[in-house]
Amino acid sequence: MAKVVLIVDDEPLQRKLLMAALSSFGYEVVSAASGRDAADLILGGQSKIDVVLLDLMMPQMSGLDVLAEVRPKKANLPIIVLTAESSVETVVAVMRAGATDFIPKPASPDRLKAAVENALRTNTATGEITRGKRRWAGRMNFADLIGESPAMMRAVELAKKGAASNIPILIEGESGVGKEMFARAIQGSSDRADKPFITVNCGAIPENLVESILFGHEKGAFTGATDRHDGKFVEANGGTLFLDEIGELPLDIQVKLLRAIQEGEVDPVGGRKPVKVDIRLISATNKTLIERVKEGNFREDLLYRLNVFPIRIPPLRERREDIPRLVRHLVETLSKGEGKSVRPVTQRAMELLTQYDWPGNVRQLENAIFRAVILADGDELDVNDFPQVLSAVSGPPPAVTAETSAVNDHRPSAPTTIALTDDKGHLRMLSDIESDIIRLALEKYNGHMSEVARRLGIGRSTLYRKVAELGLEGFPHAINGGKAG
Repeated sequence: MAKVVLIVDDEPLQRKLLMAALSSFGYEVVSAASGRDAADLILGGQSKIDVVLLDLMMPQMSGLDVLAEVRPKKANLPIIVLTAESSVETVVAVMRAGATDFIPKPASPDRLKAAVENALRTNTATGEITRGKRRWAGRMNFADLIGESPAMMRAVELAKKGAASNIPILIEGESGVGKEMFARAIQGSSDRADKPFITVNCGAIPENLVESILFGHEKGAFTGATDRHDGKFVEANGGTLFLDEIGELPLDIQVKLLRAIQEGEVDPVGGRKPVKVDIRLISATNKTLIERVKEGNFREDLLYRLNVFPIRIPPLRERREDIPRLVRHLVETLSKGEGKSVRPVTQRAMELLTQYDWPGNVRQLENAIFRAVILADGDELDVNDFPQVLSAVSGPPPAVTAETSAVNDHRPSAPTTIALTDDKGHLRMLSDIESDIIRLALEKYNGHMSEVARRLGIGRSTLYRKVAELGLEGFPHAINGGKAG
């Protein structure tokens, strides 16, 4: 079945050109003439959309506005932004907003085809690994949590204390920090380790089905209830119930949840008597529940019941020292899962990944690593294998660094860093970068021309020619190299 591509552009001619190009590649194409129409189409769910090509500059609702509305609810939908405005600031803005890729206009058919194919390939693979995680039925403990930063260790120590008791735990943290992993580790380290662990994403359940899913229903309780359903509380009986995004529960359901916690029993929809349950309750939220209380969207008495033992999981930007270990673990795990050799991550790439703030936290890091693992062609994973991160990091990309020996004051010093962009964020001329590289190599290898040529991957005669062309004949190490080479 053909994949469906949604083209969003307010210019009719551009829509027709894009539709013709994508149709010729065998995709089923739908279109929207405005950002509002696109958001409604994506979130409405009436038709399946596999990839979105989104124009950035549109009246009333821009591409950035569409990303802001759609991305929280469609985290895995590939969205490729197209725009004639391709400055560094624009690229950074769209990537931070959650774009999958960025294509400057006018885009060639081949570039469009490659972008859509890569987006589909990455999204399909990510979906497979996510489904694999959901099938996971093993047992976790705190040794499985990766991180030795002070912020992470404080959270782990608290969680260990919570695991030793049966009190309700509230895990707070941004999306993607690993709240479910913490909950599983608490379960795996408690006396309920071998009992059921049932998860519920409260924000993903249709409002009219929340009560039935949580508390169960009897046959015939409502239209469509053709069978009796136990509900998540009963499924978790004896074990742990993990309620993720608990701040999204409707107020009327919060009343019933409070009663279930207080009385240890639930009332199935259409049932004649309550059902006793014995559960360990762990809740999680990426919102500040006290603010939800102030807004009138969360019951204060329920908050007091849930917030008996709060644990805050720090975002990645507060524990950057854990990122290299996480990266190595993810590269190894995902590579083996895909049947690929485990490739090392270059120091430059590791520095780039450590610099980035990771608004999507560990989940976003995992997706970036997974994309690199399946798409990279080289023997190492380098900065170019993380294009979204490279585009999103403010300022110039990480410079090439090298240790240099001390030089005499009268010598022109070789750069210890090689900047790829100027102070305005534009790429420097290739000749200037090449000059810096040769200066650095001459300095680093003490002017030994044979070694410099070998390290740069060029012939000695080529190196001598470039030294002359770049005006480096007077560079002292070049003279040394002429004698020693």
